[in-house]
Amino acid sequence: MDLSKLLELLSYTLPAIITGMVAYYFFNLHTKNEEGRRRYLLMKEGQKNSMPLRLQAYERMTLFLERISLSNLLTRISPISTEKNDYANFVIAQIEQEFEHNLAQQIYMTDECWTIITTAKNATIQMIRKAAMSPVVNNADQLREALLNDLLEKQTPSNAALGYIKKEVSQMW
Repeated sequence: MDLSKLLELLSYTLPAIITGMVAYYFFNLHTKNEEGRRRYLLMKEGQKNSMPLRLQAYERMTLFLERISLSNLLTRISPISTEKNDYANFVIAQIEQEFEHNLAQQIYMTDECWTIITTAKNATIQMIRKAAMSPVVNNADQLREALLNDLLEKQTPSNAALGYIKKEVSQMW
């Protein structure tokens, strides 16, 4: 082949190759942009549908924490007998039952928030057990009194968890 024909062929081929590469680059960029836009629209639509469910989960867990707050719990549940251990076990069973009723709400919450809620529940149960094991407490009424007196000295675990829920919900906006 002649050098001039080779140069002529190269002069036609090289711009076509460059044009093809530029077209491929822009087509690829456009495709990625459209995919990102679709993903954003789907996420926005999903968030619009899931936001009420998430808020409902936070509301239910707020109600749970209010219900297991010792001051509310002890006034709502009266002793079933004079035996302190029977009363303590009954109150703990009520807390566990309430918790199991709201167990599914964890899928709408952050792991950290759910951990704080379960920690509050466990701390409340621990306070009841600790007061029931006290040698000063002899019956169910004294157990109630001891738990309520303990609340005067420190913040309940439920209140700490409620504070965290409020903070997390305020960050959703």
